[in-house]
Amino acid sequence: MKKLASIAAMSALAMGLSSGAQAADETLGAVKGKGFVQCGVSTGLPGFSNPDAKGNWEGLDVDVCRAVAAAVLGDASKVKYIPLTAKERFTALQSGEIDVLSRNTTWTQTRDTKLGLNFAGVNYYDGQGFMVSKELGVKSALELDGAAVCIQSGTTTELNLSDYFRQHKMAYTPVVFDTSDQTVKGFEAGRCDVLTSDQSQLYALRIKLANPDGAMVLPEVISKEPLGPVVRQGDDQWFNIVKWSLNAMINAEELGLTSANIDKMKDGNNPGVKRLVGKEGPKGEGLGLSDDWAYNIVKQVGNYGEAFERNVGTGSPLNISRGNNALWSKGGFLYAPPMR
Repeated sequence: MKKLASIAAMSALAMGLSSGAQAADETLGAVKGKGFVQCGVSTGLPGFSNPDAKGNWEGLDVDVCRAVAAAVLGDASKVKYIPLTAKERFTALQSGEIDVLSRNTTWTQTRDTKLGLNFAGVNYYDGQGFMVSKELGVKSALELDGAAVCIQSGTTTELNLSDYFRQHKMAYTPVVFDTSDQTVKGFEAGRCDVLTSDQSQLYALRIKLANPDGAMVLPEVISKEPLGPVVRQGDDQWFNIVKWSLNAMINAEELGLTSANIDKMKDGNNPGVKRLVGKEGPKGEGLGLSDDWAYNIVKQVGNYGEAFERNVGTGSPLNISRGNNALWSKGGFLYAPPMR
């Protein structure tokens, strides 16, 4: 009986390992089968995920989607973008409607542990702030006692706002909207005195105003908002692919690899470059990808610095400095594990 029980246990273990292996390959296989990555993005946030005049999606978060497509399918254009509100985003990922969520989403303990999700990294280090009309004459968030505050529902900003006003013994009236576009329209229409969100979002929303110069972002940053791409738990292979797609962009910048010079530099003697382009090192085997997966990302999408500058940097309409989003070697927080 013991022998039979032992055999049954081993059989059950084998079945468990088999089903786990199938689950690990589930998203990758599905993406290869349909020929595109389904990526959840915002309903329209300039600099991060927003359609241009021709309807083509662009932005820092969009470039993460494109990087994953380049890594998996060899073509950064093979992405289907699914616009999602803050309320819809997690359900869409949990249900399998999207393969990855890349939509200015803050990494928190609750989201990482209770929603069946995994954050694959941070592609923008942010913090919550406040935007006011210059006519209000306010210079600090500490002058906002009694203010009406426009805010988007289903976001971490709601709790941060409550904590900040309670801590400083101030009162406020929340004016809640479903989308970021609605919040900025409410702000412009005078429904509220102040609009609160991540500072990056405030800069993006300000350029949507009829008179952007009439509004200002206050100096206070009241929270930590590490934003990054998200996948479902239970699919380690897909989790690794999304994680290392972002890491490849960061490592490429550190190595000085760009979309313009990678073809020239890949034949040099730098060991780090050789590993990134798939000539040496781990290559693509551990990810279930071709050896040139990271080369395709840099060639078609660019390194992290290229993506930052064209979408939100000082040469873009948002005019945001690198700050915390600079490489660790240049005073910022960006630090990717080595590719070896």
